Amino acid sequence: MPPCRGESGGPANGASPGDHGDFPAEDGLAQDDERRRRFLTHLSMGDESSRNLLGDDAQAQNSNPSSSSMAAFLRKFAATDGPPQIILLCLLLAVALGSTISVVPAVMTDRYARLRHGYDGATPCMELGRDGRPPECGLGNDDAQNASAAASFVSNALTFVTSGLVGSISDERGRRPIMLAGMGLSLLGPAWLVAIQLHERFDPFPYYLAHALSGAISWVAVSLSAMSDVIKPEWRAPSFGLVIAGFSAGFALSPFLAVYLSHLGVSVASLLILVGSFGYAVLRLPETLDRDSAERARGRRISESPAFDSPSDRWRYVLLRPARELMILNRSRLFRLLSSLAFFSGIVGSADITLFVYYVEEQYGFDDRDIARLFAIKGVAGMVIQTLLLKELVSRIGERRVIILAFSVGALHNWMYGVADSKAQIFFAGTVAALTSMSFPTISAIKSNNVDEAEQGRVQGALYSLSSLAGAVGPMSLRYVYAVTKDGRGGLLHSPGTMFVFGAFLYAVATFCAWLLPEEQANSNHFGRHAKKRGSLTKFDADCDYGALEDVR
Repeated sequence: MPPCRGESGGPANGASPGDHGDFPAEDGLAQDDERRRRFLTHLSMGDESSRNLLGDDAQAQNSNPSSSSMAAFLRKFAATDGPPQIILLCLLLAVALGSTISVVPAVMTDRYARLRHGYDGATPCMELGRDGRPPECGLGNDDAQNASAAASFVSNALTFVTSGLVGSISDERGRRPIMLAGMGLSLLGPAWLVAIQLHERFDPFPYYLAHALSGAISWVAVSLSAMSDVIKPEWRAPSFGLVIAGFSAGFALSPFLAVYLSHLGVSVASLLILVGSFGYAVLRLPETLDRDSAERARGRRISESPAFDSPSDRWRYVLLRPARELMILNRSRLFRLLSSLAFFSGIVGSADITLFVYYVEEQYGFDDRDIARLFAIKGVAGMVIQTLLLKELVSRIGERRVIILAFSVGALHNWMYGVADSKAQIFFAGTVAALTSMSFPTISAIKSNNVDEAEQGRVQGALYSLSSLAGAVGPMSLRYVYAVTKDGRGGLLHSPGTMFVFGAFLYAVATFCAWLLPEEQANSNHFGRHAKKRGSLTKFDADCDYGALEDVR
């Protein structure tokens, strides 16, 4: 083995700096750098868990616990161009969309009751007491729930078909234009919600159609890819958690608008916030994708494209491309397990979002104030969990156990929804449910950490596609369970809450799938331990000359 510097063969003690014998100092330094690069490459061969961790000394030093502290993470996050703007947009969008979460069921129920079932009362349906509502209002509520579930199905089906392709396009063309297009689509539904309250004969159908079409471009999945462009692997789970925290903060604040404003006032405020958010994104949202990553993604797509013998072959390839983009989910056992997690949890999570408000208004008499308080509690709990708890849990127990914990809580709170017999129990279950929100950013981070930087958009899009498929199936399936059990003979399996008991079972299945995750691939702190080992070798390399490795190929 060649000697270390300071011994024979290297610059002796007292020799002038940079003295390497017969060749100039600059050439010697360049040769040392080349040898050092080859040595690090040699060390990393055969160890896939350490890829992307040996690029430079700074990455090795990132395994230092002090640099991974919450304060260091937040400082770095705030100083990075892109993530703070995305979090602000999440907050504004959540305020805008969350403020109408109790308005839409009330407005649509009353409108369906009047247009389809002949209700002509002076008082809107949802302002009547539960015992004083005529049958027409109940039928209007059923129509509104069915329309909401159908719109959710179409929206999520569109996202399933297009999200992988949209993510792949963003890998080549950039994140910013895709995000702006998605935000533009999100303006259509709120605009019609305002219009329907200004004209008493307008049908609710265009609102639900606009909601369905918004699924064609999911800007949330692209925003996670944008975060991955500029955030290092071990900080991606808490960074994605901050996206959820932004939504949580918005949903915590938004329902109170419905308490102090009329339904029309809330709808107008929501639309104005969305328009302002879109303007802010146009002016301040940066592009996070670097040119090299875009070129690599484009080159990979071209290399994977077959030769076309006819125009029909080309069109067939284009039409089937969305399905091919999803094949990344079948790349390994890890990805298949993560896809199972996203699917089972997505079924229940989407139903919790789509049907929960209708359920508590109908079964427990929740009004605007009750919904505002519940969402405020859930929002504050979500912010605390995503900003403070998630980072510490990932550092201490790893992503795998975080997902197991989140899904176990998901099974618990859905069970509590199903067996609750008072508002207080619903409030408690809703508070506990905030812990379940740790699952989505953690799953997204694991997949992001296990693909190349040029595939971030593709993997996030494919994962969001699968979640959207679950979102399409979830409300329809749980709505079916509700329909066949709500008028049953009572008991756990024959009551309006049976659909949530079924949801608890699906979360239990997801918990088992999470337990099967390979820890060495799922946990970023495992990557950190390997980086630390190589960091010590990197430091040793600064003092020794590994020229003997020059012949290693």
